[in-house]
Amino acid sequence: GRGGMIALVKESNTVEAWGIEYVEDQAKSAEEVADRVYSGAIEDNLDKLPDGYFDVISCLDVLEHLTYPEEVLRKIRSKLSPEGVIISSIPNVRHFSNMYNLLVRHDWKYEVTGILDYTHLRFFTSKSILRMYNNAGYEIIMNEGINPAKWWKYLIVNIFTLGMFNDGKYIQYATVAKAASQAKL
Repeated sequence: GRGGMIALVKESNTVEAWGIEYVEDQAKSAEEVADRVYSGAIEDNLDKLPDGYFDVISCLDVLEHLTYPEEVLRKIRSKLSPEGVIISSIPNVRHFSNMYNLLVRHDWKYEVTGILDYTHLRFFTSKSILRMYNNAGYEIIMNEGINPAKWWKYLIVNIFTLGMFNDGKYIQYATVAKAASQAKL
């Protein structure tokens, strides 16, 4: 984006922060707060990043926009320092609102924002997020639902389905992972 997250992090920490932004005018805005910014597709810019350099790489609302997110995760792994982690937030396609529209209304309607954002190329559940990271050579440190639903309809459905849609209360999953040891790969 325009560097809002970088500005927030730099506000209370002494860090070097880089970014890759697809939209050129947003990348130019991010240059005001970031130490280095590359404009264009992440796939086209990964080779410009140094190997073993980054302690944290964040992909907040990014992976669902990529054609081959697992491949990008594989390539990013080499960019992490030995103790580095990758952090992501990814929409949960099993969120109650989406499942309700699909199962009750029989509808899959793309929107300007949200889980079915028309720019999303991939859709994930908690299980598929874990599989993607594992297949890309990571060990999961944390994978937790965030932004839980507080609707009475969700609670009723969950009771009647004996908790089958427990994961449906989360609109997104936050994941923290580190590169798996070479012995495990």
